[in-house]
Amino acid sequence: MLVGYMRVSSDGDRQSTALQRDALLAAGVDDRHLYEDKASGARADRIGLARALAFARSGDCLVVWKLDRLGRSLPHLLSIVTGLRERGVAFRSLTEQMDTTTPHGELLFSIFGALAQYERALTQERVRAGLAAAKRRGRLGGRPPEINAEKLDAIIAALNGGATNAAVCRTFGAKRTTLIETLARAGWSGPGTVAIGKELECPSPS
Repeated sequence: MLVGYMRVSSDGDRQSTALQRDALLAAGVDDRHLYEDKASGARADRIGLARALAFARSGDCLVVWKLDRLGRSLPHLLSIVTGLRERGVAFRSLTEQMDTTTPHGELLFSIFGALAQYERALTQERVRAGLAAAKRRGRLGGRPPEINAEKLDAIIAALNGGATNAAVCRTFGAKRTTLIETLARAGWSGPGTVAIGKELECPSPS
């Protein structure tokens, strides 16, 4: 049995599944076995796609007009097709003439898989290179600190000048726990740090 899936990015009047529907019907898909979505391909929660995948059984073939109608990215597309194959469901894309029931389609699928793996390897390599370059410049990866060195100096100066901890939290927009942890790491030994966990009872900024 052929199971058809269609998608357009918007439910506006300017976008219609008519072209896809005509192509799928011409390919032999029964109108009763057509599923559609009017949503961006970037969305993972497409109801029509979920229903089409759930309906397909071993021996069936999922048919789309074009590859980008199914997957939001190459890895996502390969994940869907691989899941179908594991269930004994074939896949066909009319525009790219890809059909996993044929040797040519199997070859294309293998090439796509190799390209996706190559893309992941390149991405990992770029991330590692970027982290190494940042480390050489004295910067570490990850999220920037909520209280940077310049702000910490100003906070310590204010505390040493007699400012209350609550006032410091409000002025610098610092959360109590963040301020406690930052001052502890900095080894601040000014007023109020003898019992830092008790003294720095700052309200969260509104």
